[in-house]
Amino acid sequence: MRQARIHYNDTLAGLLTETDEGDYIFQYDKDYVLNQPGQFLSFTMPVRSEPYQGKRLFPFFDGLIPEGWLLEIAESNWKIDRNDRMGLLMACCHNCIGAASVEPMNKTHHA
Repeated sequence: MRQARIHYNDTLAGLLTETDEGDYIFQYDKDYVLNQPGQFLSFTMPVRSEPYQGKRLFPFFDGLIPEGWLLEIAESNWKIDRNDRMGLLMACCHNCIGAASVEPMNKTHHA
């Protein structure tokens, strides 16, 4: 299982999890749901208490991953397969252009 904290501006928005089975779960943080109900990450992921679940990385997060020559640099420098979308997201998207950022969590940390 791999997890990352997702920040919107400087506020913790939620937790993205890739399960050991390869499924994805995004859960908005409880404080974010209470204090930022209209500040959604994506039109397809409005703020709610229930988790979002899917078999593929959600399009919003996939769209944060670099393309072209930047993706090639990530693949060669960090030895990350271009199909490892969660690995690329966690390696490349800590300081994204825009309001969202990804903070990888170490494997021993539990939310």
